[in-house]
Amino acid sequence: MKKFLMLLFIFAALAAFGGCANSVYTPTIASDGLILVKGGSFKNTNSNLYGSGATVRDFYIGQYEVTQKEWLDVMGGDNPAEFQADDQPIENVSWYDCVEYCNERSVKEGYTPFYNIDKQTQDPNNLAADDNIKWTVTTNPSANGYRLPTEVEWEYAASGGQQSKSYTYSGGNNADDVAWYFRNCGDNYLTGAWYWGDIQNNNGQAKPVGQKLCNELGLYDMSGNVREWCWDWYGDTQDGPSGEMRVVRGGGWVGDDVPCEISYRSNLAPFYKYNDLGIRVCRNA
Repeated sequence: MKKFLMLLFIFAALAAFGGCANSVYTPTIASDGLILVKGGSFKNTNSNLYGSGATVRDFYIGQYEVTQKEWLDVMGGDNPAEFQADDQPIENVSWYDCVEYCNERSVKEGYTPFYNIDKQTQDPNNLAADDNIKWTVTTNPSANGYRLPTEVEWEYAASGGQQSKSYTYSGGNNADDVAWYFRNCGDNYLTGAWYWGDIQNNNGQAKPVGQKLCNELGLYDMSGNVREWCWDWYGDTQDGPSGEMRVVRGGGWVGDDVPCEISYRSNLAPFYKYNDLGIRVCRNA
């Protein structure tokens, strides 16, 4: 029965990908729904790392942002999301919440947890004066469990990997085709400058995952919907050993189209929670 259900899931995932007319690439989809991203150098000319010599190893990444149903199936308890629906992305979760989710999901599904989470020892690399949590989180690099993408992995996947067509956004050059952002996330399409009052009055919010066009690898919502936590500290270099902020990528429903571009970088202190801030998981290949 377990094998049958697994095959059924794979067929459903393939059928879902078949609905993405944006790519002719046929992805390798693991039994847990993650897509295999073949490594290499950056092909997208809009990427921050194009021509840098940076390379990425093969890895798996979620075809969709983690949904509220997936989150609650693992974490239980009350739903932290402000806009609640099973098929909408989880939001209102901190970086700490997300690394804990990765470990809990790994245990639940029989993988080796990727993170060592020490809640009693404050991380000396966390320089944020207003962070009262400061768990010390280290990694088991050879573990096969769920984890957050590194910023380099995130940008590589969002930019289309080896299948890249050098789009500005993840999956296209028109934000409305691939992203939920402040103009199109509510009852009516907004014009004019960004104004929070207009977004509120228009009932703006995150949308069910996978409703826009996928990118060249079959990944959905890497531009817009909710912003996504990455593993890295934010700094002048890609992988600083310490810092005050963790990297956040992808743009969200609250923001304009510029943060939805695959090259746009942002950051938040790891304890922050917002209603446009969520997670996409990875695993080692």
